[in-house]
Amino acid sequence: MRGILASSIGVTCAAALALPLAPPAAASVSSVSSVSSAGTPAPVADVATRTVGTAGARTGARADVPGSTQSLPLRPLTRDRASGAVLGLTPRTVRTFSLLGVVWEDPSVDLHGRVQVRTRAASTGDWTDWQDVETHYTQHGADPDSSEAASGKARGATAPLWVGESDGVEVRVLPEPDAGEPEDVDPVGTGSDEDASGGEGAGEVSTLPAGMRLDLVDPGEAEPGESAGGAEPQAELGESGGPEPQAEPGESGGPEPQAESAEGAEPAEGAEVPRTGVMTAAAKAASAANSALVPLGATQIPSLTAEETREELVALRGTGLTEQQQAKPYIGPRPSIVTRRGWGADESLREKSFVYTSKVKAAFVHHTASGNSYSCSQAPSLIRGFYRYHTKSLGWRDIGYNFLVDKCGRIYEGRAGGVAKPVKGAHTMGFNSKTTGIAVIGSYGSKKPSSKAVKAVARLTAWKLGLHGMNPKKKTSLTSGGGNLYAKGKKVKMKVISGHRDGFNTSCPGGKLHKKLGSVRSKAAGYQGR
Repeated sequence: MRGILASSIGVTCAAALALPLAPPAAASVSSVSSVSSAGTPAPVADVATRTVGTAGARTGARADVPGSTQSLPLRPLTRDRASGAVLGLTPRTVRTFSLLGVVWEDPSVDLHGRVQVRTRAASTGDWTDWQDVETHYTQHGADPDSSEAASGKARGATAPLWVGESDGVEVRVLPEPDAGEPEDVDPVGTGSDEDASGGEGAGEVSTLPAGMRLDLVDPGEAEPGESAGGAEPQAELGESGGPEPQAEPGESGGPEPQAESAEGAEPAEGAEVPRTGVMTAAAKAASAANSALVPLGATQIPSLTAEETREELVALRGTGLTEQQQAKPYIGPRPSIVTRRGWGADESLREKSFVYTSKVKAAFVHHTASGNSYSCSQAPSLIRGFYRYHTKSLGWRDIGYNFLVDKCGRIYEGRAGGVAKPVKGAHTMGFNSKTTGIAVIGSYGSKKPSSKAVKAVARLTAWKLGLHGMNPKKKTSLTSGGGNLYAKGKKVKMKVISGHRDGFNTSCPGGKLHKKLGSVRSKAAGYQGR
């Protein structure tokens, strides 16, 4: 059965709500019953299917769990139709997880309907209220006809939703009322499943994508002794190397997040964090991609002053420069960046090779829309969850974003290949070539981003775009690789710092963050000395 083709209606970037991360707890997938918030016993737990890359994951003790993905097929619901749901899962106990999403077979098919979930906190046993999962995620991903899109591994999916450490889940899918006439076919390829063969409204499932399943992601634990992304950002340096002026009153829309502490004392900015274990070949390759900036195995790339950054740029460009190329460049001071090793990337999940584009002419700003209730010390866990979801659930070659920024202003390396290099991402379908993708962790449709996050995006773009001589206040010409706003091959004038919605019909990066892009452009230009 084929699903309905993706519509070009304006969509949002991802789901908006999340729960605080609960303390670690053990959970089993044995035949036990859970109790819903209404006090009714839940059915016996399904045995979760592990996807590729979960070998070695254990239930029980969490200390040495590297991360895993549980996949549960969604089934037609025939008992309780009061909500209008036709597909889903009844309440069940599962292995602990912290992030979830619904996945289906064909990435070109959109889900015309709503997905709602509720989860049970592992620490308290309490069930949440129903939460909506953003069903439109096709605006992310590789450009059409690219090798990554044509790999045969890509799948359709909702946005990932961060729910905190949980050990129970319930799902319901509600199709749009006008989704079309029922088809006389097996709705989800379940064959002899008795629920699929009959019951009120079972035919309505045929309007939904084929092969729908729920993926539950455990992002894994940080290595012993690993910090959660380094120290809280210190006072930022301006273009001249002096202290950065304080944020304008009211810029953040509320009190600034206070410094979050991980287990144990956090190191000073730029300090090396002891790591255990031997680096794999893939980990060495990812780290070596930054060898022009930091030693092999570094967990953090330290910030530089403006003058140090200019000297580094000359070194990166090499010898034999013309007099014009040797002139003082417009580039912002390099900000501190947590490396993939710093946030605990499992390098075995991604494709081995790196893919580059010719240069970086523009930056697209996103939000992850995974919720704002996380603490900054938890940001590495969120990133590990996004990474596993993108690679193992969606079938991408690596995490889609080139960089991520948390609400405390920390910057993280995203897709592997080197932060100073033009790595090709999968963030803005149709405009991944000659661009970089920056995702601010959180939901910014109705909540303002913190001034620290806005400043971090400005500092990152001033440096990254400055490496390629781009002016943050100007426009540039990009050629569309195909999307729902611009046909493939169309040349488009785009602002050098743009929001996701400028290249694709979506509400990402959220209205509140998109309104801050003017400030990001002017700040970035100032950092460059323009």
